[in-house]
Amino acid sequence: MPIDESRTFIPVNIGLLTISDTRTPADDRSGDALLERMTVAGHRMTTRAIVKDEVDAIVEALSDMIEQPLVDVIITTGGTGVTGRDVTPEAVEAVCDKMIPGFGELFRWLSFQSIGTSTIQSRACAGVARGTYIFALPGSPGAVKDAWDGILLTQLDSRHRPCNFIEMMPRLRE
Repeated sequence: MPIDESRTFIPVNIGLLTISDTRTPADDRSGDALLERMTVAGHRMTTRAIVKDEVDAIVEALSDMIEQPLVDVIITTGGTGVTGRDVTPEAVEAVCDKMIPGFGELFRWLSFQSIGTSTIQSRACAGVARGTYIFALPGSPGAVKDAWDGILLTQLDSRHRPCNFIEMMPRLRE
């Protein structure tokens, strides 16, 4: 997928939300991997938080980030599995105006290359909430790397052709 170097790169402001009952800022390897990748790509992290695997807590954290004028994109890590405590997709769906089903489908296809059929256990998803993109990733560093390197790096680059998420941002609130 080509990057058109004649176009201007537009950095985006990203909110990072880790969803876990056990992670702390000191051991949030997936969040750290995302932060490194987004920074190297030229984007800015404007807020970062960790919340428990509880729908109400996730909805509240997402809503707070959505309301921040300096957050264009929210990336979550964790809580996308199939256990009883994995409730991130339900929380994302609760705040979104529109879902982007192709994101989860593409993520699982890419992840299959790394972990085989185990990817079926992921419920990675994405949507748009009041003009803010939300991408919900699994909590493993490998999954975060697959999602960023295989999808988000180019789709969050305004120079990516034939299209990208950034060029649609002004129209998300139509």
